[in-house]
Amino acid sequence: MIIALASRLAAAYRRLVADIDMNPGFDTLAWTQTLKATGVEEKQAEALAAAARDSQAGLATKAHLDALRAELRADNAALRADMRSDLYRALWIQTGAIVGLVVAVVKFL
Repeated sequence: MIIALASRLAAAYRRLVADIDMNPGFDTLAWTQTLKATGVEEKQAEALAAAARDSQAGLATKAHLDALRAELRADNAALRADMRSDLYRALWIQTGAIVGLVVAVVKFL
C-alpha cells in the first residue's frame, strides 16, 4: 500500500518535471525587442534574453503545482481509505480473538 503510493508520487513528480522542462514560458524575442528599443545593443539584448530564459528553466508554474496538489489529494484520499479498511479488519480480528478467549475462559471455569 505505501510502496504503491510512493511509486504513484514518483510518477507524478516525473510527469511534473517533464512538463516543466517542455514549457519554456518566456518570450525571448519580445524581451530582446524591448531591450533593443531602449537602446541596448542587439548582441547584448540577445545574451540577456538567453540568460533570463536559462535562469527560469525548470520553474514550476501555478498550474503545475495545482495539478500536483490535486493528484496528491487523490492519493491521500486513497491512502486514508486503505488505512481505514486495514484498521477495521484488524479491529474485527482483535474482537474475534478476545471473544474466543472469553469463551475459552468461561468453558474452562
